[in-house]
Amino acid sequence: MKYQNILTNGKVQCEICPRNCILSEGQSGFCKVRKNVNNNIVLVSYGYNTGLAIDPIEKKPLYQFYPGSAVLSFGTTGCNMGCRFCQNWRTTKNNMDISLLNKTSPSEIVATAKKYNCKSVAFTYNDPIIFFEYAIDTAKLCRQNNIKTVVVTSGFINKEPAREFFAYMDAANIDLKGFSDEFYRKNCLAKLQPVLDTIKYACNETDCHVELTTLLIEGENDSDDMLKAQCRWITENLGDCVPLHFSAFFPNYKLLNKKATDYSTLLRAYKIAKQCGLKYVYTGNITTPETSSTYCKKCGQPVIIRNGYKVLKYNLVNGACVFCKTKCDGAY
Repeated sequence: MKYQNILTNGKVQCEICPRNCILSEGQSGFCKVRKNVNNNIVLVSYGYNTGLAIDPIEKKPLYQFYPGSAVLSFGTTGCNMGCRFCQNWRTTKNNMDISLLNKTSPSEIVATAKKYNCKSVAFTYNDPIIFFEYAIDTAKLCRQNNIKTVVVTSGFINKEPAREFFAYMDAANIDLKGFSDEFYRKNCLAKLQPVLDTIKYACNETDCHVELTTLLIEGENDSDDMLKAQCRWITENLGDCVPLHFSAFFPNYKLLNKKATDYSTLLRAYKIAKQCGLKYVYTGNITTPETSSTYCKKCGQPVIIRNGYKVLKYNLVNGACVFCKTKCDGAY
């Protein structure tokens, strides 16, 4: 395994993510699936998955990457984040017997995607950073078969593995879970800065199409000041054309005492982002055509009218607005 440091006394340090877990023989990292086996970090979940599903690409969510196309989604088990609000905790947090899961090789995943005419394959459900080798091997085969690759991730990855990882990804939705280190420490058992570094790298130094998602939890990461700071950071570091999704939280895992996010909260965040100059802003999990549609960054006309994941009307020709001919950022 490339990203490891052999230490003394039979210990190995995993260097995939900023946790940099130091593992004794037989010990697994925070993610539960990267393990010290004979003085070497092994991905014990390689080839195992929690099921394959065909989704609309909008469900990732990716709204400006081949809209309306089908994506074959899969994930494994475990995670390198400790989110108290995890929406997929049954697979990311449980110490399940991996051998009971389905086993699907990269070639079988590609064959399934081709069989069902999927434009892309998505590494999702749990964070693909921890099944790094499985994701990359699959992505390489996808490239050979003209299938696009999509990653849904927290972005909590070290710089060197990030370079290899994003080299094989055509699109990414990266969770920007909140805009303070305090929020990340309290609610994710992680740090904000490595995520910001990953987002900047993916947006500015790769060909990967990037969209961002913030799951809004009322009273935790939805203050006007925090939202304004987040949107200013995006415009200053990434530009004003990176799509930003605000999604509704529903009580789950360790945040059962929090109420579900009101649409009024999503709409407030949407308006703040627009006022900060972001050209492409969306709401998710609770939505309306108004806040889930794509608007031309020049003339303001709706170029993709959608209700949630469903595309209702498409006003683009070769990726350009039919009203003013301005190119819409993304892939079409």
